[in-house]
Amino acid sequence: MVQYNFKKITVVPNGKDFIDIILSRTQRQTPTVVHKGYAISRLRQFYMRKVKYTQQNYHEKLSAIIDEFPRLDDIHPFYGDLLHVLYNKDHYKLALGQINTARNLISKISKDYVRLLKYGDSLYRCKALKVAALGRMCTVIKRISPSLAYLEQIRQHMARLPSIDPNTRTILICGYPNVGKSSFINKITRADVDVQPYAFTTKSLFIGHTDYKYLRYQVIDTPGILDRPFEDRNIIEMCSITALAHLRAAVLFFLDISGSCGYSISQQAALFHSIKSLFMNKPLIIVCNKTDLQPLDGISEEERKLVMDMKAEAMKTLLGQGGEATNDEGVLLTMSTLTEEGVIAVKNAACERLLDQRVEVKMKSKKMNDCLNRFHVAVPKPRDQKERPPCIPAAVLEAKAKEAAEKKNRKTERDLENENGGAGVYSASLKKHYILANDEWKEDIMPEILDGHNVYDFFDPDIWQRLEELENEEGLRQAEEADNDFEIDGEELTPEQQEALTEIRKKKSLLIQQHRIKKSTAESRPMVPRKFDKDKQFTSERMGRQLSKMGLDPSLAMERARSRSISRKGRKRERSHDRRDADGDVMDMDVDTPNKKQRIRSLSRSRSLSRPPGEVVPGEGFKDSAQKIKAIKIAKKSVKKRNKDARRGEADRVIPNLKPKHLFSGKRSIGKTQRR
Repeated sequence: MVQYNFKKITVVPNGKDFIDIILSRTQRQTPTVVHKGYAISRLRQFYMRKVKYTQQNYHEKLSAIIDEFPRLDDIHPFYGDLLHVLYNKDHYKLALGQINTARNLISKISKDYVRLLKYGDSLYRCKALKVAALGRMCTVIKRISPSLAYLEQIRQHMARLPSIDPNTRTILICGYPNVGKSSFINKITRADVDVQPYAFTTKSLFIGHTDYKYLRYQVIDTPGILDRPFEDRNIIEMCSITALAHLRAAVLFFLDISGSCGYSISQQAALFHSIKSLFMNKPLIIVCNKTDLQPLDGISEEERKLVMDMKAEAMKTLLGQGGEATNDEGVLLTMSTLTEEGVIAVKNAACERLLDQRVEVKMKSKKMNDCLNRFHVAVPKPRDQKERPPCIPAAVLEAKAKEAAEKKNRKTERDLENENGGAGVYSASLKKHYILANDEWKEDIMPEILDGHNVYDFFDPDIWQRLEELENEEGLRQAEEADNDFEIDGEELTPEQQEALTEIRKKKSLLIQQHRIKKSTAESRPMVPRKFDKDKQFTSERMGRQLSKMGLDPSLAMERARSRSISRKGRKRERSHDRRDADGDVMDMDVDTPNKKQRIRSLSRSRSLSRPPGEVVPGEGFKDSAQKIKAIKIAKKSVKKRNKDARRGEADRVIPNLKPKHLFSGKRSIGKTQRR
């Protein structure tokens, strides 16, 4: 079942917003920093990427607009004609065609400028080509701004259209203005259509839903129609004509027999005959409304004749559908929306006629023949003349009667509550449905704590047998422990042995504590802590003894260790030694170096110093620091004007200063008003 929901169409931005969206996205999603030191291939790729990305964004947005708006040739004819009536399909197609043309033009511009960028020979040339490409794309969008604005207005109006399903069960209400159509739809559905005592209150299609025989029906209220030539009808009337022409629905033609609507019965009959071609092959019911003001029996003979002629036309429509000529009681109905007399009868008659007509159409289709061939209804043939009426055994009847009596005499919880003090006093018993061997046990109080123990922890049918097994197992385990246990007691040892045992236990606890301390600091402790080796555990003599035990000659290793320690001490002493003069002041330790440059280099080895900007580095080509500082100043002065004039950078969108400060700030003096 196709649902047309035009509320999901995305918003169409206007031309200026469209350009801002695309260029901002290009600036955010592509690199914006480029240097003139880049290779020319890298510069070309940089600007080609910007042009391609902008074209892709334009293509996606414009394609979304073209795809989301419905194509009048592809949707249901009802919606196609309705959109043509409301918006003029020529203008609609022209606007979408301009969007499609703009999309193709932008793709062509991108293709051309990417081809030119492949041969760009400088940063300036590549940037100029990029600016030209983006500018031409934005110009194309500016030219279609009226089409974008038109499509946005159409989108807003389409979002307010009701969601009508052209293929479901539909009841269509039509007639002259102010005959009671909106009042009827408000009575049978939950729609809230405005009702006023003047013509053309309803200016568009309104939809409501009602239920009949567990099926959902949509009811459509159409604007009033006047009896005039087709070309003279306005947009409001054409909405009703479109619905009548394309929707397969049960039509209710409302007739105001009281004349309070401002139109006589003859005028309404003339309208009926002028549009009766739209009622062909549809269930039609003529509804005489406002019978509270004028009953049908009280109208004149001429008006009654006109109503009967309309009924005869409706009967012809029924015969054209294959209905019976005798079934004419549902063709002409009377009701009053003020007193609600006959409203439900009209609704039921319309739903029933529509249901019958849809069933007949389905039965005549080829698909139904294929389905009916698969069914077979078996009818038993009588084997004799004996009648066999349905028989229910007496036992079943007795059981059913007994169950009904019990159900009648059974007291509910509400009855028990009323008998025992009402709500807040009576508390329902949760134990009366317990399944126990004796019903008298249901209300027994079960203790939770017995002899200081929780009863539920000890509830077990075999608890005494299990307790006996556990006691036997515990006795056997204690006997085994008594035979195999070997414990050194103080009573069995002599005083010397007790002292030795005490020392052993102290030593053992001390080793355990040392191990725990080492284990806790194992991650942060160095492998060989020579600096904190207070006990002299890591010495060269100890290393020599260990190597000797292993059968190796330790002399070379010990000599190497001694030479390393001596050289380390010498370097340390040399680094920390300062020369002092007779007064005790520290003297320069590098006085004996040949020149100043070497002294500076030796100082730079000892600590890192930040070089001042005016310092001359060998190889730069400057005579001294003054010449270098002067060159830096000249370079800054040369790029100052360029930097001042080119603050735009590599951005894809330039927002100029629309309010310069010298024009919009300060106090205005005499004679300065005209320039603003």
